[in-house]
Amino acid sequence: MKNPDRMLKDIENEVELSRQYTGIDSLDARVIQVLKQVPRHEFLPDDLRYLAYENGPAPIGSGQTISQPYIVALMTDLLNTESGDVILEIGTGSDYQAAVLSKLVKLVYSMEIIEKLAKSARNRLNDLGYHNVVVRQANGYHGWPEYAPFDGIIVTAAVPHIPPALIDQLAIGASLVIPVGLAYCYQELMVLKKNADNQVDSCVVLGVNFVPLTGIHNKDDN
Repeated sequence: MKNPDRMLKDIENEVELSRQYTGIDSLDARVIQVLKQVPRHEFLPDDLRYLAYENGPAPIGSGQTISQPYIVALMTDLLNTESGDVILEIGTGSDYQAAVLSKLVKLVYSMEIIEKLAKSARNRLNDLGYHNVVVRQANGYHGWPEYAPFDGIIVTAAVPHIPPALIDQLAIGASLVIPVGLAYCYQELMVLKKNADNQVDSCVVLGVNFVPLTGIHNKDDN
């Protein structure tokens, strides 16, 4: 198992290598500090914990993965969070991303469509003391309107199009960080920000490769 400090060095190297695409020279120091604190090995199956501090994704069962540490760091940085924020995460998965966010914001609402993963996430987060994360087993395509608007939304699986409900549930000035593209094909990590006039600006950050979001609907579905 690699040392967490080595993981952070790998992230730093990735930031340097990708800055021509992302325009990011360094990540927020708060994000780096949290990555030091959250024990990534706790979010992997026992037989795969030796991969915890490698800078790559790893399987967690049910056809899902825990994301590459660099991508977790980058997406967290792109949310540009503040301590009082309430964040929506679509795709709890291993709940590592939720745990990272929980150290930066007031509250994280996280949605997971796979019942087994949602249940294990609740138990693990509770056991590890991440008590400001609320996990709901449901289809995240329509978001969580009861608690909208959110100060940021992060999607940890690829979608073929932007779910309209997620745009609707963004607070003014908030960002949606989301990988867009077809499953197992080229995808783009995008940031969409809602302006004061309720319009949305968007930019492409980087090419990525995520597992697909399940429960996708057509754009015109209600």
